[in-house]
Amino acid sequence: MKLTLVVFDGVQALDVAGPLDVFAEANLLLPKKDHYVTTLVGERGDSVVCSSGIAFKVHCDYASFDDQSDLLLVAGGPRLPTYRPDPAFVAWLNKAAQAAGRFGAVCNGVFLLGHAGLLAGREVTTHWDHAARLATQFPDLNVRPDKIFVRDGNLFTCGGVTAGIDLCLALVAEDWGHELAIKVAKRLIVYIRRDGGQSQYSPYLAVGPKEDSLIAKVLKYVTDHISEALTIEDIADAVGVSRRTFSRAFAKHAHVTPSIFVEQVRIDFARKLLEETDVPLKTVAFRCGFTNATQMRMIFSRLLNTTPKRYRDGFRAEDNAAAAPSSDQALFQPQPKQSRTTPPSA
Repeated sequence: MKLTLVVFDGVQALDVAGPLDVFAEANLLLPKKDHYVTTLVGERGDSVVCSSGIAFKVHCDYASFDDQSDLLLVAGGPRLPTYRPDPAFVAWLNKAAQAAGRFGAVCNGVFLLGHAGLLAGREVTTHWDHAARLATQFPDLNVRPDKIFVRDGNLFTCGGVTAGIDLCLALVAEDWGHELAIKVAKRLIVYIRRDGGQSQYSPYLAVGPKEDSLIAKVLKYVTDHISEALTIEDIADAVGVSRRTFSRAFAKHAHVTPSIFVEQVRIDFARKLLEETDVPLKTVAFRCGFTNATQMRMIFSRLLNTTPKRYRDGFRAEDNAAAAPSSDQALFQPQPKQSRTTPPSA
């Protein structure tokens, strides 16, 4: 299977190494005739320097590459949201992606697909920090900022950095079955599919504490009254504007409706309580302004693709794993002496 990975100077190293390692591990488990054969295509025919400073040797430059791919992926990098690619590269990418059986992007590599005119009307995702810019820059897309990866027909996109591993595990599962993908995941010591979305691990609200914007004012009011039943009229009155003006201005700057914003603030508060306390779920729901624990569970499921209980259990599992000694540490722990009459434990 022919895999083409498009790279460039300033590429994120893990956006390249992560997918490559998934397919390399799959090759160890596949017959040689079924191997993924990878070609790194760059702007030049020698090497590219990653944002971290390390370099990858590429197989050829894009102008020399005329092979047809079964799968073409574009890696991401810090400069892509503001990057304006060369028209010749854009034309090549459009042609190469359309000729491929499947194509997609890791992280914000989706911006290059957008410049190449490959995403009109399609559903995509990207790193949570670039989702709003992507939606503004390419308004004909359906951007799903909380998804770890999204498939739309033969188009595959994913969230930030390590989500490229999730995406490629999904591709391996599609190609060779779930069992093989699980074996690859175990070899890499990663989850075959993580519960929840990007907002489980990223702040939804990036508002500085000293900002005086409409969003900052709303955030402060909602935060101060988080346990109350809030209406749009309440919030509009609190920030000193009419409901009509408030709804229009808020949606323009926040890219979501006020009701969705309030929901997400409640969810953020609930996440914090679930992570840091053992209070009952119904108490968490009450403190965060949900009608009851059932409503909180329904909103968790819709926004994070998980439940409050599973979310809390996931953090408890991480805490327990961090507290437990690693296998290497265990080797150097003093072992209790055993009597002759007591058999060694298994």
